[in-house]
Amino acid sequence: MSNITFTMIKPDAVANGHIGKILDQITTAGYQITAMKYIHLTEKTAGEFYAVHSERPFYKDLVSFMVSGPIVAAVLKKENAVADFRTLIGATDPSKAEPGTIRNLYAKSIDANAVHGSDSDENAAIEASFFFSNLERF
Repeated sequence: MSNITFTMIKPDAVANGHIGKILDQITTAGYQITAMKYIHLTEKTAGEFYAVHSERPFYKDLVSFMVSGPIVAAVLKKENAVADFRTLIGATDPSKAEPGTIRNLYAKSIDANAVHGSDSDENAAIEASFFFSNLERF
């Protein structure tokens, strides 16, 4: 079990002014932010990050959505980071997310679901390394 996870506050939540509220909910849940950046993904970068989904029917729409505005990428540290974060963000479909979860509070749809959260310890390490060098982590 790893003690890090990776998240992105997606373009919909950034555009709707939810960065501060989401970061507050994350830190209140006991996470330490060990790396963070505010960036606007290019099609190339978004395509590379989501390459695992390249054969899925939603891939092009996902890439288009992720380049539609800036995002906040972050590495988070806490015991049982991945599993606890998945609980904190809630179900991908915000209508099915538990009350008080990030997606329940800030997401508008399955596609515009406010945040990304790593789904495994292995992917957390891969995703964190995609956005941050060791020099950028604290």
